[in-house]
Amino acid sequence: MRKSMLLLLLTPLFLAGCSTTSASQNTTTSTVKQSEITTKQISGWTYKSGEKPVKIINNDKPSNIKKTDFDQSHIDYSGLDNLNRTKTATAYLTRNNLGRSNTRTEQVWRPTGWHNEPKYVDNMRVIPQNRGHLIAYTMTFNLNKSGQTQQGELGSIDNPYNLFTQTEFSNQKTMTQVEQKVRDALAQNKKVIYKVTPIFRGQELMARGVWVQAISTDGSLKFNRYLWNIQNNIEFDYATGRSKVDRNLKVPAVSNAHQKNYHHYKKQRNYKHTN
Repeated sequence: MRKSMLLLLLTPLFLAGCSTTSASQNTTTSTVKQSEITTKQISGWTYKSGEKPVKIINNDKPSNIKKTDFDQSHIDYSGLDNLNRTKTATAYLTRNNLGRSNTRTEQVWRPTGWHNEPKYVDNMRVIPQNRGHLIAYTMTFNLNKSGQTQQGELGSIDNPYNLFTQTEFSNQKTMTQVEQKVRDALAQNKKVIYKVTPIFRGQELMARGVWVQAISTDGSLKFNRYLWNIQNNIEFDYATGRSKVDRNLKVPAVSNAHQKNYHHYKKQRNYKHTN
């Protein structure tokens, strides 16, 4: 009888101990998964109207780039996949790569999902798509089309390995914000590793978003974010890139009030202030 009573008294303690262990393991697992997140996991995310247009990953700490990996200035382009979709580009940048040229050439490459059909929302003409650069044109100077150092090169404009179909909002608002962080660091003569990956779901031709990470070799710049490839009042068919007006789809506004101008520091021909 005494043994039975003792077991009854101890049972809640056993259960409490199990619960504490389980909760601790779940917390640890969540943290590990967050720091080791994959493109496949991200591709399963779906934007919901009214959500913030940017997701912070791993507390804004880069998941798979390290400041000690910096070699010399160059860009590693991963090329195109079997559907001609742009893949990851990783840039190793210095102040020498900042610039803007008045001889900017026309863009003719049509990235997958390119159906830039103007829409009218409340009598306002909307251009829903841009040719988005993985590595911003203004930080690709003195690098050739293959991403290797070549003094005098005027930047990557129409490089198929550096272009993807991006919404006007993502390209000109949220992407500009992270690019500005990189440009600020480069202008301060810092060395930066900047990794950009368009995220496609399955066989879709238009990216659902773009995963951006950066770190400077002095550790002062760090970010790890997912930018949704979305547009206010526009619904995209990501399988094709076509779009239609949807006034129920709301994307919160983003301000780029702190955007600055930068120039190419080596005063070479046709170079001028950058945006």
